[in-house]
Amino acid sequence: MRLNRYLALCGVGSRRGAEKIIADGRVRVDGKVVLLPAFRLPEGALVTVDGAPIRPEEMRYVLLNKPAGYVCSVSDKFDPVVTELLPEEFANYRLFPVGRLDKESEGLLILTNDGIFAQEILHPSKGILREYRALLDREITRKDVRRWRDGLCIEGRTLKPVHVLIEEEEPRNRWVTVVLAEGVKREVRIMAKALGFNVQSLIRRKIGKMELAHLPTGACRAMTRGELWRAIRHGALV
Repeated sequence: MRLNRYLALCGVGSRRGAEKIIADGRVRVDGKVVLLPAFRLPEGALVTVDGAPIRPEEMRYVLLNKPAGYVCSVSDKFDPVVTELLPEEFANYRLFPVGRLDKESEGLLILTNDGIFAQEILHPSKGILREYRALLDREITRKDVRRWRDGLCIEGRTLKPVHVLIEEEEPRNRWVTVVLAEGVKREVRIMAKALGFNVQSLIRRKIGKMELAHLPTGACRAMTRGELWRAIRHGALV
């Protein structure tokens, strides 16, 4: 097994994150520093990170309905973090959020200690779309929606959603559905701002075909890797 994959299986982080840890000289195999992510581990090798032995841990997968006010991180000096919402049974697992929702956003969030799974979910080649509901501070016109759909050039970069739709919900012409294919930080808020709107509420409603329906705000649900993939690929109300 390659060293970077082994580190990811141990919950150290994604494969890319593991590569940085290796490059920084923090990883030893049988007492010797190894700097090659593709290094093939001999059977029974002792791997350490910062001097501490690591071994593959049981992979856990948790779906959380994130409330506003929590940061998508495992630690923060100033704000509460999403891992604080998890039951005590997950305390011994180094779970981390897959992707991000900003502090004031809500909705579906996956947490896991499986770095390889996290990388698969986030990689654009997998084609996993994210759907959001956004409440704007004023009414949006169909002309604005067309501009949004066509893509917006912001700071030299074009941001283009897969789809934007005005919802038939009160307050009228202020709720929109936005579907994204990539995970640019604060993308919905940035695009809305470029059109002259502020987002007052933002909820991630879908990851792939998995849709938020029953999970209360702040609650979580443990799933297996297979259950989660089936929900994302084939659809499920959670």
